[in-house]
Amino acid sequence: MEKDYKTILDRAYEKLPDQVETYERWTVPRPILRTAGRRTVIMNFKEIADELNRDPQHLLKFLSGEMATLPRFDGTRAIFQGRFREDSIKNLLEVYTNKYVICPVCKRPDSRIVREKRLFFLQCDACGARSSIGSK
Repeated sequence: MEKDYKTILDRAYEKLPDQVETYERWTVPRPILRTAGRRTVIMNFKEIADELNRDPQHLLKFLSGEMATLPRFDGTRAIFQGRFREDSIKNLLEVYTNKYVICPVCKRPDSRIVREKRLFFLQCDACGARSSIGSK
């Protein structure tokens, strides 16, 4: 019986692929930037906010605070005073995602921001955890 099991196991190992591809269920969209003079425009800002499942005004407030500049949101794109590189905006989106989107308990993006009196919590729909977050 050991010999049969060993041959079956060897056959199964032969059928396995050499390299296994990884697949992320959810990723933050890459920002599409345009520079117009001294302004930086995120062309797909609404798409990014929708993918993060957050209010565009909340995301805009976070980015403007981190970039220390004046923002404007016109429904689909965000316009910032100043020139900013794509990698710096991408890093800020990752910081925002880790702080306001990803559940610290189960590491899934299925969450929402809930306000109770003067406190804000990150409520995870996947595991049910509630984590305190800073003020909006």
